[in-house]
Amino acid sequence: MFLLAAEEGAAHHTPLIVEFVNHYLGEPIHNVQMRTTHEWWKSFFSYFGTTPEAMFGEYTVENAIPWYTIMFVIACILTVILIKLFKGKLSEEDPTPGQMTLEAGFLALKDLATSVIGEQGWKYFPVVATFAVLVLVSNLMGLFPLFMSPTASVNVTFALGITSFVYFNYVGIRENGLWKYIAHFTGPKLPWYMFLITALIFCIEIVSTAIRPLTLGVRLFANMFADEQLYAQISGIYPPISHFVVQVLILLPLGTFVALVQTLVFTLLSMIYISLALPHDEHHGEEPHAEKTGDEMAAATA
Repeated sequence: MFLLAAEEGAAHHTPLIVEFVNHYLGEPIHNVQMRTTHEWWKSFFSYFGTTPEAMFGEYTVENAIPWYTIMFVIACILTVILIKLFKGKLSEEDPTPGQMTLEAGFLALKDLATSVIGEQGWKYFPVVATFAVLVLVSNLMGLFPLFMSPTASVNVTFALGITSFVYFNYVGIRENGLWKYIAHFTGPKLPWYMFLITALIFCIEIVSTAIRPLTLGVRLFANMFADEQLYAQISGIYPPISHFVVQVLILLPLGTFVALVQTLVFTLLSMIYISLALPHDEHHGEEPHAEKTGDEMAAATA
């Protein structure tokens, strides 16, 4: 509730593109909401003595499609467009600067996936790369006029965290089998008379795994939300000087740095969770150091 309240307080302006979309699509979407989701939430919250309006705010045509939904859709579209622009016409003899930039990012991310996940890292690279590019574009959108970072909304970051959670659990079940994957939460095999320790380890592992979407979402949201608040507050201290000098010379490089770091953290944690879900004897082979590195990195970034 604290995060939701903080987010509502941050909604000091609405981008023009959001107003434009809601002007043409808001009314039909609002009518559907009032007949469906509003009635469902109204029935649910009636058991707790409250209403959907008290929890989510007023249902209006102007906010029928939330700003973060519109911005995230734009981020998805921009991601596809940017990759196509950078890729251009692939050529081995005369690569374009965009192709060289894309290849450099590709190789860096591929090496990171291989070092964290293991030799099978390439197998999961498409999903990991999608996370990286989408989160980076979403983070950087707030630095441009008419846009806001969708990752500054807890709704988007929790959705990304849940997506990562579902994927690494799917990988673990597919590679281990359901029962073996569940059994790996019990930790190392202990004598039967230490079953209480085994049960305790199992409970701790289940809880620590279950909260991973929360930690992923809160970490990304908190940093991007703070970055946008800092940008908005400092740029309004002494206009027009603070609008141009401070924004361009200080806040723009700082915002870019924060966007890159948060993209790296989210992607790295997703890789680590995939690594921990895989059977260690298969995906690390005869490289015991890789397993140790993955566990240490998970502990360091938690």
